[in-house]
Amino acid sequence: MRPTAKFSISFGLVTIPVAAYTATDSSASVSFVRIHTADGGRVRNQPVCSLEGAEVATDEIGRGYKAGGDTVVPLSDNDLDALPLPTAKTLTILAFVAGGDIDPLQLDKGYYLGIDGPAAAKPYALLRDAMERHQRVGLGKIALHGRETLAMLRPVGDTLVMQVLLWPHQIRPMDGVLPERETKVASNEVAAAEALMDSFGALSEDDVHDHYREALEEIVAAKLADREPEFEAGEERPAGEVMDLMAALQDSVRAAKRSRGESGEGGETEAKKTTGSTAKKTARTPKATGGKKSTSTAKKTAARAGEKSAAKTDEKTGTKTAAKSTAKKTAATKKTAGRARRAG
Repeated sequence: MRPTAKFSISFGLVTIPVAAYTATDSSASVSFVRIHTADGGRVRNQPVCSLEGAEVATDEIGRGYKAGGDTVVPLSDNDLDALPLPTAKTLTILAFVAGGDIDPLQLDKGYYLGIDGPAAAKPYALLRDAMERHQRVGLGKIALHGRETLAMLRPVGDTLVMQVLLWPHQIRPMDGVLPERETKVASNEVAAAEALMDSFGALSEDDVHDHYREALEEIVAAKLADREPEFEAGEERPAGEVMDLMAALQDSVRAAKRSRGESGEGGETEAKKTTGSTAKKTARTPKATGGKKSTSTAKKTAARAGEKSAAKTDEKTGTKTAAKSTAKKTAATKKTAGRARRAG
């Protein structure tokens, strides 16, 4: 690779000459050209002078600053080099902070930084290893391509990487983005969402593959060969409004497990366990506190009732038997007394 810029890193009194190499390749992404739909001709952006109406060659195009209205002030490379900025040729590190303190919205273009000369090797390695051990990234300023910008310096393996950052005023406020009404989420719904997050697992190589570009190239090849494009049948994702949030979360956990070859039906998912734990405890409580004890109490009550009933029955039977016996004895006494009077 050819370096896009050369400058020095200012680390206190230590100066490290480096060369910057563009870390990303925008040409590898999907891109289209504009065409005339009537005949397929290319529609190009041609640089045309607004005063002459003629096309301008690339080497005749310079920079200009719009000062207000229609006034444009020409600026040459010498004018920009004469700017009294210490960052014109130097990445001045201002502070070292934790990487998590950087708002990802500020991240812009990235550059690999290599040493520019043998003398830079040791201070380069020193700064890299110190940031690695201290778990910090460097924040500084650098003038690139005619403008000053914030920059973040961080170690990646054995290399230092510079990430251009947007200025804080370039991040738009979130006014009007959030819903006006506050939405409340239940704790069991959050737990179910966490269970779904855990079920995703790690990224695979296929996950970070550009399938869109591959499919687009197949369509182009099919058109050139005058045939129908051939695509592998993929799993169709359900569309539409989700009415039951908990059901959707639980189904998602099962689908994620099936995609990894795990059983989506066997056993309960973490989401189900979380949402069903309260119901299960409630269901078990009557059984544990009132089930066996109530049955035992009922049995004891029935036994006592049976004993009382038997006692009452025996008492009645005994009373009747005693009454009959007394009646018989009285009748026998009367008969004996009658016989004695007749005999006398």
